[in-house]
Amino acid sequence: LKEQAGELTAKLLEETAPLEIVQNEVIPALDIVGKGYEAKTVYLPQLLMSAEAAKRAFEKIKAALSDGTDGIDGTDESAAKCSVIIATVKGDIHDIGKNIVKLLLENYGFTVTDLGRDVLPETIVEEVKKQNAPLVGLSALMTTTVPAMEETIKLLRAEAPWCKVMVGGAVLTQEYADKIGADYYGKDAMEAVRYAEELTK
Repeated sequence: LKEQAGELTAKLLEETAPLEIVQNEVIPALDIVGKGYEAKTVYLPQLLMSAEAAKRAFEKIKAALSDGTDGIDGTDESAAKCSVIIATVKGDIHDIGKNIVKLLLENYGFTVTDLGRDVLPETIVEEVKKQNAPLVGLSALMTTTVPAMEETIKLLRAEAPWCKVMVGGAVLTQEYADKIGADYYGKDAMEAVRYAEELTK
């Protein structure tokens, strides 16, 4: 229903402030889907489709905001939450999970910098320092690349100690995450969003 989502948002924008639509319509809808996903009544394809529908709604909202309808020069403090850097670690070329996390975080109003896959620890740290980012999401889908994740966390601790690190991916467990020094382990994309939301409270 992504087309309809865009059309309905455009209609709502005629009489409702853009950020009101985000707060009262889009985020509650995403929450319902997220809870359904956690309760296993909604599955990954539906989660992705609803994220796409929300994305279409956000496109209309962003366009309205940049028209200067709200805030100064289209910027509004409450519109964008903190910046999050995400990457699949060195040696790992899987990015489906990471892309889902990116999509959902953006839909929840976070500014996401996606460094892609097979990313060197130094590149991740450099970007965190450049943006003074408070949160990094690291993904690994192969056991062989978990050491690269650990190496990235060590470097972040040394050079960007203020930054929280959340990790996820098929091979990870809470135990593994604790062992490599991560701040948070998310077993799915919605958990990553919940953690990012907690941090911005």
